[in-house]
Amino acid sequence: MAGGGEIRSSEEYAEVRQIEALNRMEGPDTGGSRSSSDRRRARETGLLVAGHALARAESLREALAIVPRLADSSLPLRSQMVLRSDRERLHCVDQLGFRDCGGDDFQVPLDSDHPGAHAVRTGHPVFLPSLDEYRARFPPHRQPCEQEDHQAWAYLPLITYGQVTGVWVAAFGAPVEMTDGVRALLTTVARLLGQTIERTYADETDLALSRSLRSSMSRTGPGVDGLTVAARYVPTGGGLMVGGDWFDSLSLPNGRLGLVIGDVQGHDVHAAGLMSQLRTAIHAYAAEGHGPDAVLVRASQFLAALDGDRFATCIYLEADPATGTLRIARAGHPHPVLRLPDGTCLLKHLRGGLPLGLSLGEDDYPVNVLTLREDEILMLCTDGLIETGGHDMYSGWLRVRNALAPGTSEDLEGLADRLLRAVVAPQDPEEHRPLTSLTEDDIALLLLRRDVNEPSPALLERHLSLTLEQDQAHDLSEARNEIQGLLHDWASPEQVDTAVLLTSELLGNVLVHTEEAAGLRADLEGVQGHRRLRVEVTDRSDDVPHRRAPGELSSSGRGLLLLDLLAHQWNVRPEPEGKTVWFELEEDRPET
Repeated sequence: MAGGGEIRSSEEYAEVRQIEALNRMEGPDTGGSRSSSDRRRARETGLLVAGHALARAESLREALAIVPRLADSSLPLRSQMVLRSDRERLHCVDQLGFRDCGGDDFQVPLDSDHPGAHAVRTGHPVFLPSLDEYRARFPPHRQPCEQEDHQAWAYLPLITYGQVTGVWVAAFGAPVEMTDGVRALLTTVARLLGQTIERTYADETDLALSRSLRSSMSRTGPGVDGLTVAARYVPTGGGLMVGGDWFDSLSLPNGRLGLVIGDVQGHDVHAAGLMSQLRTAIHAYAAEGHGPDAVLVRASQFLAALDGDRFATCIYLEADPATGTLRIARAGHPHPVLRLPDGTCLLKHLRGGLPLGLSLGEDDYPVNVLTLREDEILMLCTDGLIETGGHDMYSGWLRVRNALAPGTSEDLEGLADRLLRAVVAPQDPEEHRPLTSLTEDDIALLLLRRDVNEPSPALLERHLSLTLEQDQAHDLSEARNEIQGLLHDWASPEQVDTAVLLTSELLGNVLVHTEEAAGLRADLEGVQGHRRLRVEVTDRSDDVPHRRAPGELSSSGRGLLLLDLLAHQWNVRPEPEGKTVWFELEEDRPET
């Protein structure tokens, strides 16, 4: 096709063929002259080229600039305008050739008898072949900018997403005989303009989504004392600003750190949307207190229900900064890499299950337990870091290892940058220029380092753990005595009484309102005078406690009210089975 390139879809091809047929609707050449036949062939070629260009236009302004290619002496198109309909009026969103007729200067009430409003209300085009007919049919509603230098008009409804959303105004410099062929041509152009508006709107929406997701990916959650995290995200070079790769970092109860990295199948906006929803779901499951295996089971079921045609690979881990213990579950994702303090890099093969969304009955994501020692780094990444640049998993792993091994582990951010430079823009050592650019896949990268502990002054740790069964309610007094013993040198005796009272309330609530045993854990940590007490009471009941408003003579119902009044912090944490209610008191804070 002359000057047109390739047609991208069967729908666009059909539109072009429809335009081709429009010229034949004018009927045979009755004049019999060769010049008339040549003009018809030239017009037919112009229709094809312009129709093809309209089908490929990426913006409304570009489409309006293409339409005049259809004009000739019999169709003297001079000006165009696109009016958008809101609930009450039509207003101009773009125009070409009109003077003083754009933006807020042109507004027409939808209930008026203006030809554009009539086209929107009825869904039928309005053709006005002369100024006399315009004046006769719509005398009160002529707009000065529409009349200037124009002698004929066509107002055609624009249909986007199955409904009339605006009007395309075509104004001509001379009277036009509105034959069936001319009307069909203008109607087809309006249809193509509607498709351009749909496509432009979709592209803008996709871009806004991509920008929003990209912004959220640039924010890494905080690490915790003893663990440092560095993260990087590089989008695909295929046009989108974000695809299906993601990472997340979140604070968990008991001071633990949760890390997740994943990759949703595909590199389109749909993959990006699924990624955003899956990322949020995993964050929520982790915040509820579920273990790594339970988080991935729930995430797999969530994705399968959300979109049965897509799957995702993922690694989720919980890190304990005090011990360096990592509990890791893997769903079809590339294995992590462990970097030792001397630079040695080990590919850690972890047991795992199927990718998320590929449930084949029972999901099984075994939990792998590793211990991260001081100054060791665990690297998690998506396959884009390994395979970009034509590498397979083996050669890509060697490239990553060579970039990860040199130097020390002190500069974690610099190490992340070095990894990306080795993959995204590898250099020719002789010419010092990039050999390849990133075009194949997204890259998500997480580095987790266990920091070297610095000596701390007189750090005190005490722990208490016991279980009260339903038939051992008499042991409640022993639990109170043990809490008092744990706090024997606490600075404020009043706070010791508070701790005993709140512990009694939590244990009593379990024994009275459930049929489960109550597990008590108390941890005292910190420096003398600045210590923190955390008490947790766990049971296997799913009933969440609710605050009540007890009367003066009520014998129960004050537990959560007392927590609100006396604890410095407290909350309820769902567990894989049951729940945990916890509170904290700080030695150097005054009584609340």
